[in-house]
Amino acid sequence: MNTKYYDLINQTFYFPQEEFTLNKDNLQFHNIDLMKLVEQYGTPLKFTYLPQISNNINKAKGWFRKAMEKNKYEAKYYYCYCTKSSHFKFIMNEAFKNNIHIETSSAYDINIVEKLMEEGKINKNTYVVCNGFKRDEYVENIARLINNGHSKTVPVIDNFEELDLLQEQIKGKFKIGIRIAAEEEPKFEFYTSRLGIGYKNIVPFYRKQIQENKQVELKMLHFFINTGIRDTAYYWNELLKCMKVYVALKKECPTLDSLNIGGGFPIKNSLAFEYDYQYMIDEIVNQIKISCEEAEVDVPHIFTEFGSFTVGESGGAIYQVLYQKQQNDREKWNMIDSSFITTLPDTWAINKRFVMMAINRWNDTYERVLLGGMTCDSDDYYNSEQNMNAVYLPKYNKEKPLYIGFFNTGAYQETIGGFGGLHHCLIPQPKHILIDRDENGILATEVFSEQQSSEDVLRILGYDKK
Repeated sequence: MNTKYYDLINQTFYFPQEEFTLNKDNLQFHNIDLMKLVEQYGTPLKFTYLPQISNNINKAKGWFRKAMEKNKYEAKYYYCYCTKSSHFKFIMNEAFKNNIHIETSSAYDINIVEKLMEEGKINKNTYVVCNGFKRDEYVENIARLINNGHSKTVPVIDNFEELDLLQEQIKGKFKIGIRIAAEEEPKFEFYTSRLGIGYKNIVPFYRKQIQENKQVELKMLHFFINTGIRDTAYYWNELLKCMKVYVALKKECPTLDSLNIGGGFPIKNSLAFEYDYQYMIDEIVNQIKISCEEAEVDVPHIFTEFGSFTVGESGGAIYQVLYQKQQNDREKWNMIDSSFITTLPDTWAINKRFVMMAINRWNDTYERVLLGGMTCDSDDYYNSEQNMNAVYLPKYNKEKPLYIGFFNTGAYQETIGGFGGLHHCLIPQPKHILIDRDENGILATEVFSEQQSSEDVLRILGYDKK
């Protein structure tokens, strides 16, 4: 009778998978023995597997290279890292090993860019695409970057006032982009994105404020879809609308030569995840080329801004099941040694799913459970099917500790949760380790931050002024 946890996973999904394998009774992630990490560092534990960042960057570069060769697309591709997904230095250091570019969202991003330049991680050939709503400090920082000679800084105009604000502070000529305010999917509570300039207003805006402006050179049209790059009628329809704007603008603006197809690729959130990246890229490149050929204009250079795709699949979290509570005839709660609200806020805020599996005891029988965090908040729980179904794990046994892992958690969690700050019910932030490999593939780990202590929390609260 197939009642082991291994049988459940093997019958439900294709397993093992590229990054997930089994060593006897224990789960491995990219051939990393996760139970050894638990034994060495304890739980709760967050980790970042740095090589996966470079792996994903180079996969995307390869897919675009193949698509451009296949479609005889005569322009260049530029991979930008979208900093808002994770601003940590260890992320940037790994990402910028791969000759990529950077997309910023706010004023302090520019300070990070300047630090990266000081350290030689990026240089004057690196494009800095400045997105987001821009006011005083952000405008000042962008102007400082351009005035100091970084000519490949491209502020993307989000509203009609920004161009004037930039011109007041920037000396000499500079490049800009314009962001399209895309129409949202019908499921949204609003029809049009709050960011960017409406489709019908872009060409008139160019004629009024840019066409005769000797200080400004329009180089880029920015197209962003909030739901990401997906094979849906909605996405293809919005892309074609964007291309109509690009073509109309290109016919009046010869300096326009780049299209930024913002909006990210999805990442694996389940062992059943399927997505044909190469097909999507082939089709995007093909549609752009067809639109340009029909209009008899040159194809644009293509920029992408991948944040979650760059860093998401590098991150993970491991917890111990401390206790099981039988609350009624049907519901068993496995209580973890941390909080979902604290460490995986996306699971609580937007019901986001992550890959979740047992780390050990794969040869034990399984049971249906609910996963609860340690806080006193009723929303501090995780459900694999976004509040519809429970999860299945090896049966709780207080004599045999059970550890569970959440994977592909590398984007947004620290910034949403507030790294180093106060957390709900003062649940401490867990220890965070970095995992890397040397040139011979040998694994190396180091502690990035220790688990938050009571002293750390009291200091933030003002009880300890030292």
